[in-house]
Amino acid sequence: MQRRRFLKTLGFAPLLLLPSSLLGQPRQAFALGGVLPELDQPAPAFSLEGVAVEPGKGTSLAARQTHLSLAELAGRWVVVYFYPKDFTGGCTLEARGFQKDLAQYERLQAAVVGISADGPEDHASFCDSEGLAFPLLSDPGGEVSRRYGSWISPYSQRHTFLIDPQGILRARWVAVRPSGHSQEVLDELQRLQRMTA
Repeated sequence: MQRRRFLKTLGFAPLLLLPSSLLGQPRQAFALGGVLPELDQPAPAFSLEGVAVEPGKGTSLAARQTHLSLAELAGRWVVVYFYPKDFTGGCTLEARGFQKDLAQYERLQAAVVGISADGPEDHASFCDSEGLAFPLLSDPGGEVSRRYGSWISPYSQRHTFLIDPQGILRARWVAVRPSGHSQEVLDELQRLQRMTA
């Protein structure tokens, strides 16, 4: 009865019509950007065009265009980070953090992949400007961003997901603060790897 009185006091009387199980512990998590995929479940698949630096392939956009899917990354840990726009302050800071720590991710058999609505041309310029050596993928209509609960048109939201080598979502961060975020993800990756060793 206390719950009913509390909800009425707050003006949430319509919530009284919902089953207690829905009010007690919601099964799905929500964030600004939509419904987040559940932890310890298969991560939403993706297959997107973008750019990647490949040694010996040259620096032109045509040489660097790539197509990458989550299935192609099977057998490795994968950090998928969504961000709003190339060349903006927070996005640049976040990308620099992942680039700074990239060698550590590679030592841990982990791939880093950035996704935004920007096109391959913008991604190529951003990679050149910031010296980024990990793939940036283009999700112009937000289809993949929506699957990850990370889309408010016309931008992807700043969310990050950590996927294990079997394709299972193990950790997620929403409303990311770009400064120091890569280290936060790296710490969690190391913790999870120790647990499964």
